[in-house]
Amino acid sequence: MPHITDLIARDDRPFHTFEFFPPRTEPGVANLLDRVARLAASPLRAPLAVSVTWGAGGSTADRSLELAENIARMGIDVILHMTCTNMPKAKVDAALKRARAIGISNILALRGDAPRGEEYALHASDHADEFQHADDLVRHVRKEHGDYFCIGVAGYPTPHPDSENADSDIKWLKAKCDAGADFIVTQLFYDVPSFVEWVARCRAAGISQPIIPGVMPIQNYVSFRRLVNLTKCPVPEGIMRDLEPIKGDDAAVKLYGAKVATELVQGLIASKVVRGVHFCTLNLEKSVRTILENLEWTAAVPVPIRGSPHTRHNQLIADDGVPAPSGADSLSISPSDASVLAQWGLNRAHQTAPQASPAKPPLPTAGEDSWDEFPNGRFTDVRSPAYGEIDGWGSGLKITPAQALKEWGTPATPADLSSLFTRYLHCDPAAPTTPFCDMPLSPESETILPFLIELNSAERQYWTVGSQPAVDAARSEDAVHGWGPPGGYVFQKAYAEFFVPLAQVQKLERKLVSENPNGRISMYAANRRGDYLTNTLKDAVNAVTWAAFPGQEIVQSTIIEEISFLAWKEEAFDIWREWSLLYPRASPARKLLEDVSENWWLVSVIHHDYKDAKGLWRFLLDE
Repeated sequence: MPHITDLIARDDRPFHTFEFFPPRTEPGVANLLDRVARLAASPLRAPLAVSVTWGAGGSTADRSLELAENIARMGIDVILHMTCTNMPKAKVDAALKRARAIGISNILALRGDAPRGEEYALHASDHADEFQHADDLVRHVRKEHGDYFCIGVAGYPTPHPDSENADSDIKWLKAKCDAGADFIVTQLFYDVPSFVEWVARCRAAGISQPIIPGVMPIQNYVSFRRLVNLTKCPVPEGIMRDLEPIKGDDAAVKLYGAKVATELVQGLIASKVVRGVHFCTLNLEKSVRTILENLEWTAAVPVPIRGSPHTRHNQLIADDGVPAPSGADSLSISPSDASVLAQWGLNRAHQTAPQASPAKPPLPTAGEDSWDEFPNGRFTDVRSPAYGEIDGWGSGLKITPAQALKEWGTPATPADLSSLFTRYLHCDPAAPTTPFCDMPLSPESETILPFLIELNSAERQYWTVGSQPAVDAARSEDAVHGWGPPGGYVFQKAYAEFFVPLAQVQKLERKLVSENPNGRISMYAANRRGDYLTNTLKDAVNAVTWAAFPGQEIVQSTIIEEISFLAWKEEAFDIWREWSLLYPRASPARKLLEDVSENWWLVSVIHHDYKDAKGLWRFLLDE
């Protein structure tokens, strides 16, 4: 596989690369590979390479390597991301060895999560074998593999959240380049003049490596705000002003996001300080396809792509398995088209939070090939390549260790945890987040706030990480419950998702037998070890949010089923485990959080009578 720097030097035309992450489900993998093949073999210019992300601490190592191998078998050059902190050298070496066996010769060397030996309150001996910074990985790869790998590193046109200032970022970037890096891929940004100035400062500091700017199209307002909040990336006032009147219309936001990204790329190429861009796709297709069409980046001859083991066929596939009609793979950015497209978006505004308002995924319109073309969190179709992802940040804690310790304190008892969750519900400025929610409480959650506070109390200790009220035909324009195009009606079943000890699970199980004769309540429950129980059929699919819009079929946007619940369960318990690593071994906080991770249960309870606004809460609160 050629080096990316050689590919850049081979052609003087503008180029682009795509970034994908390993899907969480096997159907998602199959659909992503179909998507990659379509993007690479279309009449549009083929990507110079495709990059595959790598979970912090190697959490997705096997899935990342498998995805990279399948893409490489399709004849597409691959850049494998690799994080090094909180990973033993043996695991890094094994991954590099497998990458070579696959034929991959390009890697993006990243630090990953903060090295716990320094920034976490752990003893250094806990992770004595870990790398500390990305330049450590660059030096290690060069020492062990010589010039076999072409090594990329990350650059930050706007300061990294952990950095002291912009000058410090450039100093560390120079250190990575001096260690042996060959190219640079940047974090997202939205201001071309500031980027051009940053590049000039990099060159003045002696950094000569090719710089590839990272571009992430705005796919959804809530996911965009989450990502900006996490990266601390400044956004021009004009973009925020333009988004404000359309923020509730996900289709319009997506159209606007493609326009903004198109203009960003045009400005970057016109500046002549870079020759190509790196698209962060969130495993989505239509925005990047639209941007390439707008740029008129077409291929002289379509590139033949070899099929992968997962690829079903080369036709576009609709969600019902029927090949989509020809010409269905484009998305105009005309503002007038926003009224034609159905509303898409996040299934919830939070991936792991109990309190954010539900933004719903869309119904595909006639002729649309991509039935999952928006960030869709963890409550939509598990066939989606983007299933489980909402902001491109991956799973785990979403704030720095220092911020986490400040906001979450040092819990030593279950009562302390109840206090944290209830203080968040009360919008206490000292507790603006929890490990399961990095966004403020939503207006919708406020409609059931008394019930949530009671559940999370020290007496109950039901720590909620997902919930919604029952809604019976709210107008789609409603400021609290509404979503989608105007003139529609929204419906919701009440549900709550929470952590409890085994005794409470058994109590709820008994109540389902004695108080649920009509089957109006469904429950899913599981622990980290894999114990699982439910009162639903194995293949049951529970639609808990839906809507009817003029001239469209019913949209079932929020779905809870066994496969999605169990996939989320793995991630949810990992959050407890990661939280525990903020504290020293044998400390009360470490022991408490490890106990919750190992012994408590994640439970989801759904009340199917959406006309009974208090039915779920009566059941849970023994009223």
